[in-house]
Amino acid sequence: MGVITTEECHVLVIGSGGAGIRAALEAARYGDTILIGKTIAGKGGCTVMAEGGYNAVLREADSIEGHLEDTLKGGAFLNDRALAEVLVSEAPDRMDDLLRFGAVFDAADGCTIAQRPFGGQRYPRTCYAGDRTGHEIVMTLLERLRASRVQIRNEISALELAKDGGRVTGAITSTRDGEIGAIAADAVVLATGGAGQIYDITTNSTGGTGDGYALGYRAGAELIDMEMVQFHPTGAVYPYDARGRLITEAVRGEGGVLKNIDGERFMQRYDPDRMELSTRDVVARSIATEVLEGRGTPRGGVWLDVTHLPEKQIEERLPLMLEQYLTFGVDIRKEPMEVAPTAHHMMGGIRITPDCQTGVPGLFACGEVAGGVHGANRLGGNALAETQVFGRRAGEAAGRTEVRERRIEPDQIRSVEEKIAAFKAGEMKPSDLIARMKRVMWDGAGIYRTASALTAAREAILDLASARLRASSGPEILDAWTGQNMLLVAGMILDGALMRQESRGAHVRTDCAVRWSVLDSPYGHTRISPSYRGIEVLRRLP
Repeated sequence: MGVITTEECHVLVIGSGGAGIRAALEAARYGDTILIGKTIAGKGGCTVMAEGGYNAVLREADSIEGHLEDTLKGGAFLNDRALAEVLVSEAPDRMDDLLRFGAVFDAADGCTIAQRPFGGQRYPRTCYAGDRTGHEIVMTLLERLRASRVQIRNEISALELAKDGGRVTGAITSTRDGEIGAIAADAVVLATGGAGQIYDITTNSTGGTGDGYALGYRAGAELIDMEMVQFHPTGAVYPYDARGRLITEAVRGEGGVLKNIDGERFMQRYDPDRMELSTRDVVARSIATEVLEGRGTPRGGVWLDVTHLPEKQIEERLPLMLEQYLTFGVDIRKEPMEVAPTAHHMMGGIRITPDCQTGVPGLFACGEVAGGVHGANRLGGNALAETQVFGRRAGEAAGRTEVRERRIEPDQIRSVEEKIAAFKAGEMKPSDLIARMKRVMWDGAGIYRTASALTAAREAILDLASARLRASSGPEILDAWTGQNMLLVAGMILDGALMRQESRGAHVRTDCAVRWSVLDSPYGHTRISPSYRGIEVLRRLP
């Protein structure tokens, strides 16, 4: 198996969702740019699936300081403050960019962008396009992309980052058919999204397999807070093949209420001030508690009810939810939705500077693959803003990289080919390995965690990692490679969860007496780095 495609460019962007496209557009201002993605550009990532909205301070009654305070408080003050400040201060400008590019958002009075309330925020600052906000953003970016000089390579996966003298110099790639290629570059931007597919029930697209975390780790980048996995409070419960499908926070933002099997509006018990608009970690735990204590539906969920709202409001502001549930045989104008928590977003990821530089020269990261922006819990509406704010910053910083001699050592390509060849002598099907892993993670590293469950899950993941995968065709080979990436990331999540012996944000250890407070928590970020071959906990400095 030899290299069939060898290319070079100034900037290589890996990942073609909202952050990746925005990065590529910016990088192309500085030199030739190639954008690769596992699927068709804009179609396979989570940005296009995002329904709720984009947070930005646009009105005099709101403030950048207020948005920052809400973001830090929502993140249990684990956020990298410098990154959070960049997010909230630049989100309005990036919204202006989207409008200038041609995006159409709902208007409040014909000329002012409408904003709805979202959980954990003191002011309605979430801009939206019905409940198809992510779709509107991505379609707008795609039009801009197609008119740019960016070279788009669809259905190309990055198997490994290439390095020379400690610097990232490009990537070794594969098509779905198993054809190996190499793209040399002066700078590489990782914009590969999250890893929700590691869990059995998730809102993530099939591409959310954590490849970017694994690529960055093997290239020498440091990762932080990988235990911080957000479980969205409201994923579909029924029908079975729709389990985990996102039921947007916009439903609650428009006035939807949560009820248990007894018809009780139970958020009164957990957060009487904010009720359904509490932060996602609080709402997810509240729903899980109701189910665990026997007040859930027979299918293991609770009811999300909008039947008290005017039908016109539902039809105009929640059209996708209405359409989706009508296909399930449920008219949400007349009957409630059945929902339960679902794996949704990774707050941890590759450590970056405000200019999206990782600790590895030549490597940048943006979007969900990067950690630190959201801390221990993400506010709904901050993720879409993050894609545009940090996508632009990553593309610009990568674009400003010095032009160098571009090359990828043949030994690195041969190493990839040898790993692929080993799959032909394996025994376990990749699909079997991935299915087992997803169940292990759902059972052992969910909303509520204990040392015993996490340890058992870690042992199960290690057992799976020792399995010899069998793959012969191109698609099977990619699945095997992806399965190994997923196992690596699963181990990071479990290691971080075992090390963090406190409850904080989305991470809840029921076997630890320590519950985080801003005054006395000894914990900062958990760190995973190839040089440490394990985890360090940064203690708060005096």
